[in-house]
Parts: sequence; C-alpha cells; structure tokens
Amino acid sequence: MNKITVKIEGMACGMCEAHICDTIRRVFPGAKKVSASRKSGEATFLSENAADEDVLKRAITDTGYTFVSLSSEEYRKRGLSGR
Repeated sequence: MNKITVKIEGMACGMCEAHICDTIRRVFPGAKKVSASRKSGEATFLSENAADEDVLKRAITDTGYTFVSLSSEEYRKRGLSGR
C-alpha cells in the first residue's frame, strides 16, 4: 500500500477540498482514505498501485487548481499497539 501526497495550490474553501477529493476518486477508483486540506495545500490518499503523476496532474489542472508535486511512501497499517 502506498501513501500518496499531492501538493496543490488554489484551494480556498471546503468545496475546493471536496472537488479535489472527488477528482482523485474519479481518476483512481481504488483510492482509500482520500483527504484534502486547503490549510496545508495538499491532498493525501492510499492506493495499492503507484499513482500516475501525469494523469493526476492533468485531472487537477482540468479542475482549475495548480498541481505542484507528488510524493509517495510505503504505508503500513498500524495495529492497536502502534507497531
């Protein structure tokens, strides 16, 4: 499982966050735990597969926001003990 973080400029309100989340879910139907924050200027989601940066960049740009960068790291679910 991969945790994908996308830096985005142009989000100004809760509806902007919702538009970004909807866009990610549309482009990556298997995305889990999709969230966006206008404060931090980023969106995060979990995916079994690597995210195609060009596809995501095009989708975000087409929605009216500015794609800045994409980073990915391995995600491991933690148990109740935090390990």
